[in-house]
Amino acid sequence: MTQTPEPPIHDLDTMLCFNLYVASRSMVMAYRPLLEPLGLTYPQYLVMLALWNAPHPPTVKALGEWLHLDSGTLSPLLKRLEAAGHLKRHRRASDERELEVTLTPQGRALRDQAADVPRLIGERVGLNDRQTRELIGLLRLVIGNLDEQG
Repeated sequence: MTQTPEPPIHDLDTMLCFNLYVASRSMVMAYRPLLEPLGLTYPQYLVMLALWNAPHPPTVKALGEWLHLDSGTLSPLLKRLEAAGHLKRHRRASDERELEVTLTPQGRALRDQAADVPRLIGERVGLNDRQTRELIGLLRLVIGNLDEQG
């Protein structure tokens, strides 16, 4: 008696959601050995990148919007980075309802220590500049489409 194999429920390898999930996890894992010596987790590194690249000290709200993080996720990250001496949170003089985030000298110095991280990750990923730009463009399109739909 020949048994017919059950069809797969979903072929995970061809599903966009699964491939994005695995790529995201793999990317975070690639960062781990580079960030551990700096005392940063990947989410903390993203916060620091945002602060290093901000033209002026952002509010917590603006930082959360930029990083696509809600306050329940962002606040503990900021508390840990503040406890480590990398940043300060304080009320804005112009509007005390707004909490502003500024880098400390230690936080600014950490930028130099992390300077090689993007290059090392780029080498690990193995895409050329054109491929990287194309992938970022496609990911931004996906993010925009999903954000539009709520």
